[in-house]
Amino acid sequence: MAALRQNSSVETKHKLSNTLRNWLPILHSSLSDLGEAMSPFIEANPVIEIESGYEENFEKKIPRKIISGQVSNSRTEQIEALTIQYRSLHDVLDEQLSAPLFPTPLSQEIAMFVVSNLDEGGYYEGDTDVFCQKENISYEQFEKIRLRFAHVDPVGVGARDLSESFLFQLDSSDISDEAYSLATSVIKDLQNIHSYSDRENFSEVMRVLGTFKNPPAIEYEEESAQVIPDLMIYFNDDENIEVKLNDAYYPTIKIDTNYGVEHEFIHTKIKEAKSLVDALDMRKATLYKVGLMIVEYQYEFFAGGQIMPLTLKTLADEFGHNPSTISRAIANKYIACDRGVLAMKEFFTTAIDEDVSNAAIKEYLIGLVKEEPHEKPLSDMKLLDLIQDKFKVKMVRRTIAKYRKQLNIAGSSERKKLYHLH
Repeated sequence: MAALRQNSSVETKHKLSNTLRNWLPILHSSLSDLGEAMSPFIEANPVIEIESGYEENFEKKIPRKIISGQVSNSRTEQIEALTIQYRSLHDVLDEQLSAPLFPTPLSQEIAMFVVSNLDEGGYYEGDTDVFCQKENISYEQFEKIRLRFAHVDPVGVGARDLSESFLFQLDSSDISDEAYSLATSVIKDLQNIHSYSDRENFSEVMRVLGTFKNPPAIEYEEESAQVIPDLMIYFNDDENIEVKLNDAYYPTIKIDTNYGVEHEFIHTKIKEAKSLVDALDMRKATLYKVGLMIVEYQYEFFAGGQIMPLTLKTLADEFGHNPSTISRAIANKYIACDRGVLAMKEFFTTAIDEDVSNAAIKEYLIGLVKEEPHEKPLSDMKLLDLIQDKFKVKMVRRTIAKYRKQLNIAGSSERKKLYHLH
């Protein structure tokens, strides 16, 4: 009898370890990448059949409050209401890293290095000297290839700074031959742009510059926000808040337990398939619990208020996991609510003090910049004074500068130039 209990215990522990081994990569993946995360477990398993939920069984009604009542009766349109398929900036660039612009192996290697060292806005920020030393080429050779990005779409990507990006875009614009020289001079001297206002063709130059993109990859920054949310949180008709899993995008795993072949290999594969189903259920249960806890701690936000201080450690303590495990679990996960689609990590903020989160500070900073006078934008010191007065906290100027950069807000002098341009 003791031996039987021991064998049962070992079998249960083995099943749990298999499930956990499958669960971690499935939990850590985004919902859009879930199929790819599951593929290693599905390949070479003849007893598994996958039925794609978002193609076949869209039975769950998307809450109208989340998508502003614009849901049609079409299942396809219901699905598209929660996600937009798009190509990333790297997808678009990768297609162009070949002849005629980059015909040789070296030119393609340089181009790939440039692409892999673009910031979120599309500006090049790589360490050119280190690359040149490694490849035993001159700085001039590198630059000759990098400057070919002036002919790559989206135009302006791969430039080092705003001026160079505008020069890239100038060559693809509809500027007249008469105004081209002046436009070049203005772009190279943006801080003194209005000293050229009495020059002939200045109005045409301003019109053309006003059409340029800054940052050059701005369209892809906007598109990257179009994601598939794991959870939907909203107030129902009874004014009670609800948390729903986005079940429509989860695949259905069917296991053929009557495979027709009596063999130990098939029995093993059936056990592995059941373990995969358990892992998928654990993913749902874990994220649902995360959603419930976010509602508990951030209820005021869903009711129209601000995000309150909440650390990953608080969530980790509730789950009994390490904060780093929770951090990976919420990475690339999103929540759809009537205030938009938000990354889960945005609900976990460091407190400036007991009652004020850095998210609230950032939200207020954005509002200040939106309302600032264009002729005299607010300096970081002025922003600091206004924020300290508003929230009654003590901060330093470099914190404001850091928040600006995180929010992709230029400095006051740069903003003044951009206001003049547009």
